Parts: sequence; C-alpha cells; structure tokens
Amino acid sequence: MKNFDLSRSPKTERIARLVEDLYAKMPEIESARAVLYTESFRQTENQPMVLRKAKAFAHVLDQIPIIIRPNELIVGSSTLAPRGCQTFPEFSFEWLEQEFDTVANREADPFFIAEETKKQLHEADKYWKGRTTSDLALSYMSPEAIRAQSHNIFTVGNYFYNGVGHFTVQYWKVLELGIEGIMREVKAELDTVKPSDADYGTKSRMLESCLIACTGIIRYANRYAALAKELAAKETNKTRKEELLRIAENCTQVPAKPARNFYEACQSFWFVQQLIQMESSGHSISPGRFDQYMYPYYRADLEAGVINHDDAQELLDCIWVKLNDLNKCRDAESAKGFAGYSLFQNLIVGGQDEQGRDATNDLSFMCIDASMHVFLPMPSLSIRVWNQSPQELLLRAAELTRTGIGLPAYYNDEVIIPSLMSRGIPLEEARNYSIIGCVEPQVMGKTLGWHDAAFFNMVRPMELVFTGGVDMGEQIGPKTKPVEEMQSFEEFFDAYQEQMNYFIGLLVNADNAVDLAHRERAPLAFISTLMDDCIKRGKTPEQGGAIYNFTGPQGFGVANIADSLYTVKKLVFEDHRCTLAELKQALRYNFGKEINPFIVAQIAGDVTNSFLVQHVTPEPELVAKTTQQVIASVSEQDRKRMEEIYELILDLPKFGNDIPEVDEIGREAAYCYTRPLLQYRNPRGGIFQAGLYPVSANVPLGFTSGASPDGRLARQPVADGVSPSQGRDVNGPTAAANSVAMLDHGIASNGTLYNQKFHPTALAGQEGLIKFIDLIRTFFDRKGMHMQFNVVSRETLLDAQQHPENYKGLIVRVAGYSALFTGLSKSLQDDIISRTEQGL
Repeated sequence: MKNFDLSRSPKTERIARLVEDLYAKMPEIESARAVLYTESFRQTENQPMVLRKAKAFAHVLDQIPIIIRPNELIVGSSTLAPRGCQTFPEFSFEWLEQEFDTVANREADPFFIAEETKKQLHEADKYWKGRTTSDLALSYMSPEAIRAQSHNIFTVGNYFYNGVGHFTVQYWKVLELGIEGIMREVKAELDTVKPSDADYGTKSRMLESCLIACTGIIRYANRYAALAKELAAKETNKTRKEELLRIAENCTQVPAKPARNFYEACQSFWFVQQLIQMESSGHSISPGRFDQYMYPYYRADLEAGVINHDDAQELLDCIWVKLNDLNKCRDAESAKGFAGYSLFQNLIVGGQDEQGRDATNDLSFMCIDASMHVFLPMPSLSIRVWNQSPQELLLRAAELTRTGIGLPAYYNDEVIIPSLMSRGIPLEEARNYSIIGCVEPQVMGKTLGWHDAAFFNMVRPMELVFTGGVDMGEQIGPKTKPVEEMQSFEEFFDAYQEQMNYFIGLLVNADNAVDLAHRERAPLAFISTLMDDCIKRGKTPEQGGAIYNFTGPQGFGVANIADSLYTVKKLVFEDHRCTLAELKQALRYNFGKEINPFIVAQIAGDVTNSFLVQHVTPEPELVAKTTQQVIASVSEQDRKRMEEIYELILDLPKFGNDIPEVDEIGREAAYCYTRPLLQYRNPRGGIFQAGLYPVSANVPLGFTSGASPDGRLARQPVADGVSPSQGRDVNGPTAAANSVAMLDHGIASNGTLYNQKFHPTALAGQEGLIKFIDLIRTFFDRKGMHMQFNVVSRETLLDAQQHPENYKGLIVRVAGYSALFTGLSKSLQDDIISRTEQGL
C-alpha cells in the first residue's frame, strides 16, 4: 500500500493578490494578434497554407506585446489586460464586427472593447473576407444541413466560428527533450524526404513549418527572459529582484531545452499551454494527466532537497491562476451555450497506469489543494475513480466538492477504458486516458477527437413527429405518417427514429464540411510536433496526422425523450386517457399556457404555408391577422382539455426515480442518437462517436424549442446531459443515479454528463463525506460514467440572483465546467436553481 504525504500547505498572500488582480476589471478584447497575423498573411500570398500559418504564428510571437505582472512566478500572457483575449479572424470575424457596440453589454460573457481596437480589427478583418474557414465550410455544406441549423435542430457553430482544440498534447515531450530536441526530430524526418517522393511537396513544407513555429516559440521565451532581466535591473525589492532573475534563467532554459527541475517544468508546461491557444482559437486545450508527467520533477527536487512542499504548492497555485488568465470571446449566441468565460482546460488526477496499477501520487493531492487555494473555475479539475482508488484521495476530492466550487468531476475507469477499447484503442493506451473539455475521454498526445463537434437537440425531432416534418410552415424533415393515423406506440417510435436518423445524417454533413475547411485553411504546425504521428506522416492533425481520429457531436434531452415516449406509450396507447390528436393540439398551444412568440411564429409559419398552397400571396399583415384568428379560435373547452392533459402528464412516473419501465425507455431513447452515428466517417479517416452532454446549450436551444410530450413547456430548458429533467427526480439521489446508470454509457464513448445538486448539510462532517463517496462508488459499480455536483442551497442561489454584489466569488457547476454564478445569464442561473436539491 502506498504512503502519501497528506500535509497541506497554506495559501500564500501572493496567490490571493494574483487572484484579486486577475478579476479587478471586465475582460478586454485586444487587437495585437489579429493585426500581426494579418500583416504576415499579406506578405505570404501563394505559399502553402501550412507555411503561411507557421510564419504568421512566429511573427505574432516575435512582435506581440508581452508583460510580466506583479507577483508572478510563472510568466507568459496572451494579452496585456488580465483575462483579456485576442481575436482570430482567420476562422471568422463578421459576428464580432456586428457586436462591436453590444459585446460589452450582452447578457453572457461581456467584453470591453476600446474604440481604437475596433478600428484596428476592422482594418485587419478586411483582408479575411471570403478567406475564413467558416466561409469555406459553408460552401461545402448541403442546403438541407444549412436549413436544419437555421431551424435549430443542431448547430456546428463551435468549430464553424473557431479553431478546433479539444486535445491533450505531449507536454512531457517538451519537458524531456525541449523544443530544440523536438526540432532535431523534425529535421531527422525531413532528411528522409526525397524530391522524388509522391508526398515531397506537402510533407517537406509541413515539416519546415514545424521548424518555423518551434523557432518562434524559442524566441518568444527569450523575449520573456530579456524582459525579466530588464525588470530585475530596475527592481528595488531584493526578494522580487531575485524572483525576476530566476524567471529570466527559467525562460532562457525552457522550453528550448529540457526542464532541469520542478520550477522549470512548471514554466515549460505553461508556455506550451498558453501558446497552443495563441496558434489557434480552439478551446479545451486540456493538460490531461498533469500529476503523472509532472511528478518525476517534483519527486527529484524533493529528494535532492532543492524544493519543499510549500514552495512546490505555490508554483502549482500560480499555474492554476494563469489557467484563468486565458480567455476567449465567442459570438453572442455561442456565449450562451458556453457561458462563464470557460476554456474547459481539463486537468485530471488519479486513476491507473498502463499496467493497471493505481497511479495516485502526492501531486494528485496537491492539485486538489491548488483548486482549493485558488478557488477559480480553471482548471476544470477531474479525478479518475476505479476499484483501487485510495480512499484518502477520494476524501480530499470530496472536501473540495463540499466547498461548492463544482470541482472535481468524477470519472469511472471501469466504464471508460472498455469504451475506448471498443473504438480500437489498445488496453495499455486506454488505461492512460485523460479527459478533454467537459467530459470527453481520449488518448493523450495521439488523438484529434473533434469533441463538441455539434449540439444536437433531441427534442426538436420529437416535435417534427407531430407535424410530419414541418417547422415554421416549411417541410424540413421526413414526411412521416400523421400522428392522428398512428395505431400503436411502435409506429410512433419508428417515426421518431426516422426523424432522428435524417437529421443525424445532416449533422454529419455539416461536421464534415467544417472538417474539410479546417484541413484546407487551418493546418497547425506547433501542435503537430506534439501529437503522434504527425511528424512521421508529414501531416498536421487537421490533415489526418493523428493516430486516432474521431468526430464527437453531442446530443442532449435524453430525459425529455424518455418521459415523452413514456407519455405516449402509457397515456395514449395503454391507458387511453388522451389521443395523439389531442396531444398534438396541446403541444401546439403550449398546454393552454402562455402563447409566447415561439408558438406564434410556428402558427404563422403554418398560415403562410397554407396561403402558398392556395396560391395566395402571404402578405405580412394578412398572415399576422390570420394567425391571431387561429389562436383566438381555440375554445375554452379546448384549453381546459389541454390543461387536463398537462396534469395527466405531470402525474406520470418520470425518468430519474428508479422505475425500470421508464428507465428502459430512457435507454432506448439514448440509443436513437448514439447508435446511428457509429455508421459515419470523417474526412480524416476516423469514425463518429456520440456524446451525451450539453455544455450549457440545453438552455438556449431549449428556448428555440416548442412544448414536448413530457410536460416541458415551450422555450423551457431541455434536460442537461443524461440527468433527469429538472425537478423530476423526486425519490432521492440513489434512485436518480440508478436510473441514469440504466443508460448504456459505454456506447457514448465521446462522454456522458450527469449533474446532481446537494444541500450543503448533506456533505457535513466526515460521515457526510463518506456517504457521498459511497454514492459515487455505487453509481460507478452500476456502470455510470461520470458524476459532478453542485453543493449549494437554493436560497443562496436565489439571493445571489438578487444581490450579485454580495456573491462575487460564488462558483457553481454549470455543465462540464464550473463558472462564477453571477456572470451567467439569468436563464442559465434559473436552470441551475431548478435542478433537484438532494440529501444523503
């Protein structure tokens, strides 16, 4: 049995000051990268794209303003302003220009932008008109896929507007070899390329681009070394002068050369983490198994007596602060789906090694303590759990959960490892998995998984079953049999599957279009040096250079579909309490509740379509008048019947209460999404794999959805991940977990997400922590994949909505990430508040 150092270092004043300075102002958009990147591209016309991008990256690193902030021990900032962000017009820019005057005041993730910055970006953006990845992606999409997105069936906006990201690179390679060592590897491969080789042109230029990018990184670090020396020469405080000189020494050594000690390893790691996010705007750049590749440096320094536990803890805490300094501005609609300024940098501890032995070490505990000290959303800390996980580690993790920060998330080795193996991953590599972004498993340094490739709202195809594929008066889906003519539940379920299969096919089309655009216009040299087998193949990850290639779009609304299908089965076909025609009318008119703009728009669409069928010009005034007449024609008796149906639905058993009949339908509902995806392939030669998690898109996409047969009203949030619908898991946390465990998590190899919320008293004392750990172990024994928790009272959240100034530090778990509660949109706050509050 291992003996761990369970000592806890105190949080230092330095960390408190760094955190305070980080959140002193609203995040700011800066223009330096966009201006420099564009400047380089203007000078490299007609050169291979991979070379152009590498040269532009290096040019940015040579010229972008740099800063060392007071109290910093780990340096490297992408912006001068704390939590600022650069822009990436090579992916998209129109949305930002349209939001220049509103981005500072929008509901989700506002950013300050100076007038001069607007002018500089506008000038740089002119070059990119017609040259972005989004422009090209749109040209590759089928009209049907574009139309489906305009009707909010799914969205591929994540990679349509941005870089891809969503990977863990080989950080350990930089620590062990240094960038210079990697360059030697690239040069050795380049020496094998012959002019007569069929791929000479593409491979040689790709490898040359790697050398350009690596050289730029070394120069960038040297700029920091020079700045640190300059600041040290002016510094009057002896302690700070010594710190700056040490920073200069570190930046001279790393990342160019191998790290010689733990401090240099920390600095080298940070340069890699930061600069990946300077090369591209892709998020979810996840440190992965940080405790594994950093531990040898900590252990060696500890044994040599060159560092102590307290100093090492402070360095980790400094990295944790820096992870929150990175930021990204998304378009207003996407910001609602990713609310909380999150970059989803997932760092995971614990689990097992490649030989199946427990891998927990002292750094695993120190990572948890760093999150306790810094108490900020990043990194998105996770913990791997298996049947030999030390109880001490789980207790330390549970203590962090008890603080209410929403960290860590818990992952089940016993499900994830076999799931990865089912996708062709060898056992040894599957055992070494890490988590990307929210909940997505992958093999570190070998995978371009395209996780988060799309959000698919499973509720919208259910609506289309009742309308025969018509939405807003337009035929957008298959013309399935009218529900009034259906004679069995099986007929209804078949119609739902037909709608699902059709739109999943369109999702694949849209994702592959974006994939092709990134291959042509966004080949990235730097990450190619840190992902097998890009150097050997002479291809960037976007071109298929990675060993493992997946596309992972996620579906959500499983609980809504489970409860909807059960409603139809039980209420209509078994108990005959209502007909499908009555249910259709109830859904159309929102169960007799509020007739909101969504309902009006749907009816107006039908009115418009009926006019067109009759060859009548649908003038706006005529459509509006007729729409109101249709709404007014609903009798009081009809409204009463709709409300009766609504009450009948609410009285039915619901998914999340350990009721086998309902849970089995939930399992089949999830299969409607997870199974069809497996038949499709992407342009990189890999397969599609399903995820069941929403980030926070269940709220905005629910807002564009009509009422559903589970009793969810129009424009209300869809159920998040694999969690039961909000407030409907009423039989306690174990019953809810048993229902969720009934789903087939293994087939959703792109990850599943399960939220639970507890009142703080549930985890009080040692007994509370032990019961909490028992709940997790029980859920994992029943083959659940993931659990995450909010530990905060409903009263606290409601008060924070009313008095945000009193809760500036309140952090909650949103979806696969944590965020400051007061920075979330009200609709997302309401969604979190509405989750069932459990006790143990």
